[in-house]
Amino acid sequence: MKKKAAKKVLAAALAATMAVSMVGCGNSNTEAPANNTANDSADATADTTADSNADADANDSADATAETEAEEEVADAYVVRTDADGNPIDLGGMEVIIRDWWSPAEKEEPVNSFEEAREEYYDWIQETYNFTIKQVAISDWGSTPEDFLNYATTGGDENYVFVLRPGSELVAAMNSGLMYDLATLDCLDFSKDKWKNGVIDLMEKDGHIYGMSGETVEPKGGMYFNKRLLKEAGIDPESIYKLQEDGEWTWEKFEEICKQVQADTDNDGVIDRYAMVNFASTFYGEAVASNNGNFIGKDENGYYNALETEETMNALNWALDMLSTYDYPQPEDSEWNYWQEAFVSGCGAFIAGETYQAGQDWSEMEDDFGFVCFPKGPKASDYTNIIGNNPCCIPACYDADKAWKIAFAYDLYTEPIPGFEDYDGRDAGFYNSFRDTESVELTIARMKENGRVTYHTMIPGLDLGPDVIWGISKDNTPAQKAEAIRNTWASYLEEANK
Repeated sequence: MKKKAAKKVLAAALAATMAVSMVGCGNSNTEAPANNTANDSADATADTTADSNADADANDSADATAETEAEEEVADAYVVRTDADGNPIDLGGMEVIIRDWWSPAEKEEPVNSFEEAREEYYDWIQETYNFTIKQVAISDWGSTPEDFLNYATTGGDENYVFVLRPGSELVAAMNSGLMYDLATLDCLDFSKDKWKNGVIDLMEKDGHIYGMSGETVEPKGGMYFNKRLLKEAGIDPESIYKLQEDGEWTWEKFEEICKQVQADTDNDGVIDRYAMVNFASTFYGEAVASNNGNFIGKDENGYYNALETEETMNALNWALDMLSTYDYPQPEDSEWNYWQEAFVSGCGAFIAGETYQAGQDWSEMEDDFGFVCFPKGPKASDYTNIIGNNPCCIPACYDADKAWKIAFAYDLYTEPIPGFEDYDGRDAGFYNSFRDTESVELTIARMKENGRVTYHTMIPGLDLGPDVIWGISKDNTPAQKAEAIRNTWASYLEEANK
């Protein structure tokens, strides 16, 4: 099978290098004779033709060399995994389906060199190991947990990898023995970098691993800012990126900027330019993560209540003060998501939000916006955010041989594409949805490296909103909320740790 895309990329790079080298070695004498004759002209034409032919031959030679070297590199990159007899592992023609709730039913044509190389790699693994694989939406977001439960309890002839979403249903299925223990499958090497996206940490229990994800890290929450409002307040929007790069984007600096932004611009006694407009639950959650806090922790003994730790309590109290002082108030009779339209309309300069909102909630926003990490708290040495890839699980109703083959196929499917090992397919979407390159290259790149896992979604019965976040106020402080929920959470944690 020809590996055109990967070969094309490598050949282009080699050919470009050779072309530069040949230019450097060329004839630099460009002076024309004072008087041209017909013979001189003919000689010049002949010389030019000869030079052109020589250049063409050199280019053909360079292309041929580049193509040969590219093929050798691609061949080296495609390492064949063999059985005990030295033959490529044979999956027997099985069809493996990775089922989610968003992938298109029809195969899409590649639109760039990465997608071409990926398609050719997929063709190669399927041909080499005798199987087919595809990722397609079968369930929807709401029905996914129930669909997995029904299939895992009744079984079927299909070869599924289920993409699931974190939550109580996921934990219930895991605790009920409905997910295959991936730690028992020797075709999976969980020390590889591709697994370091938080899912193994989330889905590991007592040495058993019930979910995986070979996808790149999906960064979540940061801080959006309205560039027009900052300029009106006398703040250069680009200075926010500089603060982040210099390590000075802190709670203290953020509060200083909020104080400068918030103003009664027409002197009528009413604030008309707010520093923030937030969904309080998001702001509280990001504040806790930014101070190395957590609502639920996890150690060698299992899950534990981290709500009353210094890191978490400090973050909740600071967030309460910030929201009370600088946040745009909810209008009367408005819906719970009033903050979406309020930020789009320029009612507040900053909002804590997730990366997907750039292309969804803010896509029609007239004002330009930027995106930085949530400012770091005093207990943190660097900016951080919550990462959250969806776990991929194999039903426990499959026998060992079938589970091994499905896992082997998924491992192949999620390997880095030869020639594009450092390429992240998510970035193309980020570049399309964000308004400036700094959002992607300075902020999202950092968020991928400094992500943290949160565990409260893995505790059946625990609901962070009503349990803690909703209703926090000066009269019902974080400490009071923590005390009120302490015994209830203790019972949840005892059950989760069984």
